Amino acid sequence: MGKYKIEIRKSAVKELNRLPKKDLKQVVNRIKMLADNPRQPASKKLCADEKYRIRQGKYRILYEIEDRILIVYVIKVAHRTEVYRK
Repeated sequence: MGKYKIEIRKSAVKELNRLPKKDLKQVVNRIKMLADNPRQPASKKLCADEKYRIRQGKYRILYEIEDRILIVYVIKVAHRTEVYRK
């Protein structure tokens, strides 16, 4: 399996910028790990959409995988109580 490219949506970048620095580093490291294996054992596929989520402490990272072109789109990064609200 090749290495995936990570693309972070503008809205997710804004959410990342709001995180406390100690949590930001851990979340960014978790996102980088998605490039090697986007379907990690810790990730869960969401029922309603073709999206996945992975946990990092009290935060959740929602993302989509495009296998044809080897891209992982990070859609949302938020606290666990806020992440699934629209």
